[in-house]
Amino acid sequence: MTRAAVMRALDGPLAVEDIELNPTGPGQVRVRLAAAGVCHSDLSLADGTLRQPFPAVLGHEGAGVVVETGAGVTGLAPGDHVVLNWSPPCRACWFCEHGEPYLCVHADDARGVPFATAAGEPVYAGLGTGAFAAETVVGAHACIPVPDDIPLAEAALLGCAVLTGVGAVTNAARVRPGQTVVVVGLGGVGLAAIQGARLAGASAIIAVDPAPAKEALALSLGATHYLAPHAGLAKEIRALTGGLGADHAIECVGRGETIRAAWSATRRGGTATVVGLGSAQDPVTFNALEVAFFARTIVGCMYGSTDPAVDVPILLEHYRAGRLDLAALVSDEVELADVGEAFSRMRAGQGARTLVRF
Repeated sequence: MTRAAVMRALDGPLAVEDIELNPTGPGQVRVRLAAAGVCHSDLSLADGTLRQPFPAVLGHEGAGVVVETGAGVTGLAPGDHVVLNWSPPCRACWFCEHGEPYLCVHADDARGVPFATAAGEPVYAGLGTGAFAAETVVGAHACIPVPDDIPLAEAALLGCAVLTGVGAVTNAARVRPGQTVVVVGLGGVGLAAIQGARLAGASAIIAVDPAPAKEALALSLGATHYLAPHAGLAKEIRALTGGLGADHAIECVGRGETIRAAWSATRRGGTATVVGLGSAQDPVTFNALEVAFFARTIVGCMYGSTDPAVDVPILLEHYRAGRLDLAALVSDEVELADVGEAFSRMRAGQGARTLVRF
C-alpha cells in the first residue's frame, strides 16, 4: 500500500487514499517520490482540457529514489536517484529515429493502463507517471538518473517546467546571442524560459504577466523588462526593441488570446513559439493578409523539443555552475493533501511552482 492523492471523477475533489500499486513488472521500476511539482498540465487533465481516464493519480513532474526493479532492467538499481520522464521515447519509431523523441508515438502507451487499484477499482496514472503518490511504478525508460548530490526537490522541476521552458528557447526557438525575446505567462515554465533566454545570451528579455507580484522574481532570473498584458502591448514591445518587435516570443499560457498576443509582439520575420497546451475549443485567428505580409513563423513546442536523457545532464551542468536557479522557481511547498489548494492558486494565476514534499 502507498498513499496518493486520488481524483475520482472529472474535475472532482482530490482525496488522499491508500492505493495498491501493480507489481513491478518486466522493464519497470518502483520509485519512492521525494517531491513533485504541481503543473498546469495536471490542472488541464483534471478539468478535461486534456484527456484522462478516472479515477486517477495526477502529477508528472517528480523525482525520487528507485526502490525496486523488474526483470530485464539494466542501468538502474535500488537506491538510484531519478527524475521521472512523463514522455519517454521508444527510440524506435519514425520520430525517434529522425531526432524528434519528444513526438514519439509510443510515449503515451502507459497512460491508458491502470497502474494501481483503490478499494478494488482500477486507478490510472496522470500522463503515465502518477507522481502525486508516495510511490509509483513506471517504465525504466521513464527514469532519468541524476547524481546523488543534486537535491531531489529541485531535481523534480527538471521533469517538466525547466526542460520545457529552457528547451523552448534553446531547442525549439533556437534563440541566438543578441536577439530579443518576449515571454508570455510566468508560471514555472515561463520563469524557466526567462532563464533559458538569459543562458542563450538574449539582449532583451521582456516578461509579460498580469500578476505584479511576479515582477521581482522575473527580473532576478534575467528579465530586463516586465509588462502587464493590455491592448497596446505589441506597440509597447516595439518601442523596447528599436521599433521592430521581438525576434522571438515564447507563449507559456495556452490561450488563443495570448498566442495571438505573442504573434503580434514579434517583428516582421520573427517567430512565436507556442508552449502552452490549450483547449481544442479555443481558436486562434489570423487574417489572410498579415500571414504573408509579416512573414512571421509560429511554431508548436512539445516538452521543450527536448530529449531528457540528453538535456537533463546539460541543465545540471548549468545548475552546478550557478547559471540555473531551480529553487527560485518554487513559490510554495505543500503536503500531499494540499494539492487541491495548489490547483486553486494556479487558476487564480498566483505563484510560480508549488512543490509537493513527501
